[in-house]
Amino acid sequence: MAANVAIIGLVVVSILAQAGARPQADPDPNRFAAEIKAFAEWDSRNAVPAHPVLFVGSSSIRLWRTHESFPDLPVINRGFGGSQVSDVLHFADRIVFPYKTSIIVFYEGDNDLAAGKSAQRVVDDCRRFIGLVHDRQPATRIVLVGIKPSRARWSLWPEAQKANALLADLCRGDNRLFFTDLGTPLLGPDGMPAADLFLKDQLHLNDRGYAVWSRALTPVLRKIFVSFAPQKAE
Repeated sequence: MAANVAIIGLVVVSILAQAGARPQADPDPNRFAAEIKAFAEWDSRNAVPAHPVLFVGSSSIRLWRTHESFPDLPVINRGFGGSQVSDVLHFADRIVFPYKTSIIVFYEGDNDLAAGKSAQRVVDDCRRFIGLVHDRQPATRIVLVGIKPSRARWSLWPEAQKANALLADLCRGDNRLFFTDLGTPLLGPDGMPAADLFLKDQLHLNDRGYAVWSRALTPVLRKIFVSFAPQKAE
């Protein structure tokens, strides 16, 4: 009898584990229809630099004053808050490929993990994005910014670290890919995200936090731009 109960228990655990491993569905990308339309309207009224450095991703990109932070580089910011990798994939024809970019700075994964997606799922989706870009623009360099730590999502940091390690591995062996750890510079002496680098929500960076990011990313972008800009994206 006890053996039967034990077997039943194992079956139940197995079923629950399989249910928990069920792939998380992508959210409806059309929730960003207004933001994507606004980008197109801006483009119709303004000149776009040739072969720009494109910043794309979630609110960590959207709130970054990239033009002020990188005044010597031809920058375009196409961040839209709350987005996941799947959203950038869906809108790539409207927010990535029109610009013939030489360099893409990509930040996603934060919201993916918060929605219940695994580190491996984030990396798989990033791999899809990289493949999509390089199928059409083989020379484009892609900077993958590691998922940042935050007090608001501190419970997700272990999974974020797994994703960051996998993203770093993904970049090895391909001179078109660069992983940049912008998370470690945000940690204080106690190993926690420094509260004074974040807004009151303790999720998004404030001006001091973005200053840290900009100082860390500037030499990376300059090196890539000087080394590869003459080749231009195809």
